[in-house]
Amino acid sequence: QFICYRDMSQVDAVIDDDLETICKTIHDRLIDGVLKRLDADMPVGFLLSGGLDSSLVCTIAARHMDRPIETFAIGMEDDAIDLKYARQVAEFIGSNHHELIMTKEEVLSSLEEVIAELATFDITTIRASMGMYLLCKKIREMSDIRVLLTGEISDELFGYKYTDFAPSPEEFQKESEKRVRELHMYDVLRADRCISTHSMEARVPFGDLDFVSYVMAVDPARKMNTYGIGKYLLRHAFEEDHLLPESILFRQKAAFSDAVGHSMADDLKAYAEERYTDEEFEEKRQQYTHAMPFTKESLLYRELFEKHYPGQSQMIVDFWMPNKNWKGCDVKDPSARVLSNYGESGS
Repeated sequence: QFICYRDMSQVDAVIDDDLETICKTIHDRLIDGVLKRLDADMPVGFLLSGGLDSSLVCTIAARHMDRPIETFAIGMEDDAIDLKYARQVAEFIGSNHHELIMTKEEVLSSLEEVIAELATFDITTIRASMGMYLLCKKIREMSDIRVLLTGEISDELFGYKYTDFAPSPEEFQKESEKRVRELHMYDVLRADRCISTHSMEARVPFGDLDFVSYVMAVDPARKMNTYGIGKYLLRHAFEEDHLLPESILFRQKAAFSDAVGHSMADDLKAYAEERYTDEEFEEKRQQYTHAMPFTKESLLYRELFEKHYPGQSQMIVDFWMPNKNWKGCDVKDPSARVLSNYGESGS
């Protein structure tokens, strides 16, 4: 029996069309990617963070469905960045919106369960999974939704906050190829496990094969942030449609693990700090030769991972981190908060 595998990180020929042609194709292919994922035997829902990617998926679907779509957002009670933006999008598109709150106690009590379900020790994957996991759990409990559309895979194609520091188009493209090849270890692992664990199906329009193959082939000089804002091609592609308010379409990116509330990651780090003395941390982290923990938080995650998957850390090649070889990216934490260009992303 043969398994067909298509390496989406490889590009046959570079597309160097003019900007408007590229954006028109991005526009049309993303719409196609959303529409082909709306057909389902079971009720469909949408994860809405209020960021660019999930907002585009939701507004495209809302324009093409004959009833209000069901949208869901989650955040910490005190400092959730995403909730207010998700609310704005939901009001704009007329969705039936559900706003859920997670507490520090829920986050800490669910930590081991999340790591066991995800089979990872990666810091940013675990942080970002806390909100998604708890949200999906609540969706399952409160509704009959069984299919969820999400905005994953846009970052890998169009860039993260740290790829603003890419020193050349060639380096930008190499980084994008790496992120696409490793999707199963990070963002798609998170989305797949958080959703499927709760007996729901994940659908990812940005992962549409036609869409991915086209964006990956676009001249990387066009994709780099030379416009004053990241993901410009995607934003400009939908500028004339007025599908979203400009405040959302040109909102600065905030990573999901930050945007559910900075306090969530801070709570996790504080919890880990309380678990180990400095001496214990140094002694215990030295036990691991592969992906050695470098913070108390990463040691906590690794010990919980090893409890459920002893000796299997090679499943994850390393920690997801910005490219430390680029100026401005040699940081000690995966959060975009530590980057000098974070700016308005945190508000």
